[in-house]
Amino acid sequence: MSDRALGAACVVASVAMAAVARNYTAAFSYEPLGPRAFPLLLAVGLGLSGLWLVLRPTLGAQTFNGVPWMPTLWCAGAIMAYAALFQAVGFVLATALMTVPVGMAFGGTWRKTLAGGAALGLVLFLLFDKVLDVVLPVGPLAAWLGGF
Repeated sequence: MSDRALGAACVVASVAMAAVARNYTAAFSYEPLGPRAFPLLLAVGLGLSGLWLVLRPTLGAQTFNGVPWMPTLWCAGAIMAYAALFQAVGFVLATALMTVPVGMAFGGTWRKTLAGGAALGLVLFLLFDKVLDVVLPVGPLAAWLGGF
């Protein structure tokens, strides 16, 4: 699949995602942004990334034919594990654990990716929980994160 075809598929997927998320509503208001903000934000990011792939200048024969499959499988497995563990272990731990195989797929060491994932999980938790007032699962870190 060429970069441009992937970009076009991403643009189409983002439009479909935005159309579906536009109608998301909650029975009662439990956070100021509501349930549609995050999917719409993801749709915008996906659409802009897809447009970049479609419109960027050609840099030679760049296709996904030479993609190493093992790192790709590690990333896909990490995302599935993230979804499975999200409620049980909480946002911060699930994010930290997910970044290890993903970071290592991109050439990082397990220590650096774990440290980066822990920092990313904590910063994003504080951003969503304290600034945007979006409720995220805390898991076993509930006592520690409650102090923030």
